[in-house]
Amino acid sequence: MDLLYTAHIPAGRGPFPTVLALHGYGASAHDLLGLAPQLRRGELVFLCPQGPLTLENGPGQRGYAWFPIDPSGQVSAPALIGARGALEGFLEDAMKIHPIDPERIVVMGFSQGGVMAYDLALGRPDRFKALVALSSWLPDTVLQGLAPDPARAALSTLLIHGTRDPMIAIDNARKAKSALESLGIHVAWGEYEMGHEINPQSARDLLGWLAGGPLA
Repeated sequence: MDLLYTAHIPAGRGPFPTVLALHGYGASAHDLLGLAPQLRRGELVFLCPQGPLTLENGPGQRGYAWFPIDPSGQVSAPALIGARGALEGFLEDAMKIHPIDPERIVVMGFSQGGVMAYDLALGRPDRFKALVALSSWLPDTVLQGLAPDPARAALSTLLIHGTRDPMIAIDNARKAKSALESLGIHVAWGEYEMGHEINPQSARDLLGWLAGGPLA
């Protein structure tokens, strides 16, 4: 597997429902792994790949990203295609070595990871049971060139965002919700008094939504 990753793999042969969790800009493969034991009593596969771009966050501090940040919020097509290919290859390899149920895969991303979650799920809605975007945005680059696909209407989708997010304004998530609905997707929505984060209330709702639906 070409991407470094952390994982929660339960005991037993499976197959198990699976979450592909994608960190945000400057974070790492460890960022979202703590959610795993809180879902289904840990009886699921939880995969956290690490972005291929290395960042210097400070002296001796490294972070990682999926693509370079553009001040406009847009993503270049070549950067998106490269990150998509890395993640698609990662998932294909993971399905060969981990007890993943191919019918119950959720792709979830925070911030920049949410962009990748949008890209993967909208491009291949037949592959994923659900899509979750946390504190994220939906660039035009992801939407351009999408072919009509009836499978999108069956894609369970949750968007969560903070009303006080100083990095990605909540209007970006509202715009994403409208765009998804225009594609025929029913969107569950969570709006919280928080910044660019997953606070305890939003975490409880996220975990409840996953456990009660896509991972049930």
